[in-house]
Amino acid sequence: MSEEMKAEFVQVGDIVTGKVVKVEQNQALVDIGYKSEAILPISEVSSLHVEQVADEVQDEQELRVKVIRYNQEEDQFVVSKKAVDAESAWEALQEKFESGKSIVATVADVVKGGLVVNVGIRGFIPASLVELRFVEDFSEYKGKELELKVVELDKEKNKCILSRKAVLEAEANQNKEQTLNSIEVGSVLEGTVQRITDFGAFIDIGGVDGLVHVSEIAWHRVGHPSEAVNVGDSVQVKVLKVDRENERISLSMKETQEGPWQQVAREIQVDDVVKGEVKRLVSFGAFVEVFPGVEGLVHISQISHHHIGTPSEVLKEGEEVQVKVLDIQPDQKRISLSIRDVSEQPAPVKKETKETVKEDNSSFGVTLGDMYPELRNLK
Repeated sequence: MSEEMKAEFVQVGDIVTGKVVKVEQNQALVDIGYKSEAILPISEVSSLHVEQVADEVQDEQELRVKVIRYNQEEDQFVVSKKAVDAESAWEALQEKFESGKSIVATVADVVKGGLVVNVGIRGFIPASLVELRFVEDFSEYKGKELELKVVELDKEKNKCILSRKAVLEAEANQNKEQTLNSIEVGSVLEGTVQRITDFGAFIDIGGVDGLVHVSEIAWHRVGHPSEAVNVGDSVQVKVLKVDRENERISLSMKETQEGPWQQVAREIQVDDVVKGEVKRLVSFGAFVEVFPGVEGLVHISQISHHHIGTPSEVLKEGEEVQVKVLDIQPDQKRISLSIRDVSEQPAPVKKETKETVKEDNSSFGVTLGDMYPELRNLK
């Protein structure tokens, strides 16, 4: 049969609509209006690897296919579904690429270096463009629906590179702008610890990171932020300052907590005896921490029962001592303490006199005359 006599209405290159009449493992038979059904090979079903035709095509399903070949011996056409999908896909992808609009696709496979999706053609998402953060294991992404942007398109090379990261970045920028415009100084917000540095912790408060300086993490001294928080922790923060122009936000964790002086006023009363740690020694006394973040002064006159020249004569920094609360003024953040009032006063030193010596000697019932008779006749 000559090429002109193959079919009256069907020609190689035509795109036609047909109905699936039979699905086999490696092919499907499609009625395209010719005297014999056309063959749809498994290799022409999809741009991606297909295990069996039934995964993509069902009986009685209507398909748009492209006639790609004529088998003269069998008097049968060979058609392609993926060719039609690809032609429409390239056009749609080009429009998305130029407009910057996103598309939605399901991850078909996880391969070395990234993810494969079916967007009418084979689309590839490099590992570096899947998330904003590093991902070690991509196995959970298979079968997951993702919103993507087309970042590279080359029809001649059959190349389509997609990015989920670009979508996430656009969302993050939008959220950041909204947060920066709406946030107010004094607001108390929920946030998540994103990064920890030597000087503080960066907290995500809704698309924008604010800094909690190490001095604002707790009321007591924190040497390093990692002593108090971990990445991923949910924390409450108070907004101290907003610099919208430079996108900088200063936050405080300690301002959302009850201050140490408020706690001290509730838990410690005048005349209470409490334990404390000597933090600093100065010429006029010693500062003793009696509560995290609260130091009281033990005046030099309240350190010892006897006179001392400097506090270091009897105290050393880091030493644990017991102190009595003499006065407490939470509003002025002052507390007066005494070590002397909780220590025993030493017994007075007994002075020896002639009388006491005489008494001591007589207590034995023996006199000096008894011990030295020759002294009796001395005048």
